[in-house]
Amino acid sequence: MAARSSSRSSAKDRPSYRCTECGWTTAKWLGRCPECHAWGTVEEYGAPAVRTTTPGRVTSAALPIGQVDGRQATARSTGVDELDRVLGGGLVPGAVVLLAGEPGVGKSTLLLDVAAKAASDEHRTLYITGEESASQVRLRADRIGALSDHLYLAAETDLSAVLGHLDSVKPSLLVLDSVQTVASPEIDGAPGGMAQVREVAGALIRASKERGMSTLLVGHVTKDGAIAGPRLLEHLVDVVLHFEGDRHARLRLVRGVKNRYGATDEVGCFELHDEGITGLADPSGLFLTRRDEPVPGTCLTVTLEGRRPLVAEVQALTVDSQIPSPRRTTSGLETSRVSMMLAVLEQRGRISALGKRDIYSATVGGVKLSEPAADLAVTLALASAASDTPLPKNLVAIGEVGLAGEVRRVTGVQRRLAEAARLGFTHALVPGDPGRIPDGMRVLEVADIGDALRVLPRRRERSEKARSGAEDRG
Repeated sequence: MAARSSSRSSAKDRPSYRCTECGWTTAKWLGRCPECHAWGTVEEYGAPAVRTTTPGRVTSAALPIGQVDGRQATARSTGVDELDRVLGGGLVPGAVVLLAGEPGVGKSTLLLDVAAKAASDEHRTLYITGEESASQVRLRADRIGALSDHLYLAAETDLSAVLGHLDSVKPSLLVLDSVQTVASPEIDGAPGGMAQVREVAGALIRASKERGMSTLLVGHVTKDGAIAGPRLLEHLVDVVLHFEGDRHARLRLVRGVKNRYGATDEVGCFELHDEGITGLADPSGLFLTRRDEPVPGTCLTVTLEGRRPLVAEVQALTVDSQIPSPRRTTSGLETSRVSMMLAVLEQRGRISALGKRDIYSATVGGVKLSEPAADLAVTLALASAASDTPLPKNLVAIGEVGLAGEVRRVTGVQRRLAEAARLGFTHALVPGDPGRIPDGMRVLEVADIGDALRVLPRRRERSEKARSGAEDRG
């Protein structure tokens, strides 16, 4: 018995090792942490204390769910309609929202505008910046008009100082830019490390729930587009939003990834300009080029961003190639799907002139089309460019194209057609059985790519008309 007890005590006294980045523990030293894959972060810190948890006092008695007051979770508007749409009506008291996006996409500009519009006599707003000085944020607020007497600003990178500001200001909304720049002195590791992000997020979530304070956290992303820090961060918060957009375009999209208070398939559209950022209730105008006469190589489609229909324009251009391997360039479209549509046109549509030509395809306005419902529009734009024949005016094409040349059904055809009719389009190509058709719109159901290509006027007829027109003028 004595030998057994001595062996147990020696096991307790044996030192342990812990990763200073993510907190992973092990019984022996390693050069690289197997959890976060960081080098040189495993350090000796002593044997962990053995703890037991005993039943304690409850903070509030358990009630039947029907007796719980749901009015405390009533959403309050942020003052930005497009953000309210994604959040499901606004910010719920005690909710923690994580907004992530690439550098320069406009996260700080959007949240500063939200902080100013949400501030009022009854609801103070506290904006904590860890990446800029207070004067820099003030300059941006002057530029975008985000000034309010009830908006408080502080530049802090210490977690205890942030919690101290909460005690003094007592805000209804906290904006922290960003969670990767704030650190706790009680936790080992640099700011932005996994252990630090976990501690900062946990402390702010506890403060939000206890005070009934809404919190907006700005999050960094990695090179792969994932949110930096531990995956646990996305599980802890109530809402996860992704801020997307091409830095060379005006369009910005806020896409819901996780939402405990609303739908996760909503998208908010914004326009970024010199005076700040504004919501777009009708963003389809950014994706269209209005012309008096149709142009070869262009086709319109209706895409669904979440549950929101947007009319977008697909453009294609084919030119004689000067190199043995013709170019295939895309912008806003998936290269693999464009290559598939080219193969379908050559094999099923009997268009053989595409293989030896340079082909360029793109979208207008910086929108990205990734859903299969844009296949038919891409196919028609390529066929129109190859034959140098424009499609009929006011035509939209909706449908997925298979490798056998068939046109398949897609979701939300009625919503897509209703949006096209609202914008003044009168003709549509859709798969079979589209459902209810809006008034004033003529819909042609197509079964395969051959039926769809019949909407292109024959080039022979076009040339004969041009010749007869020239003779009449002569």
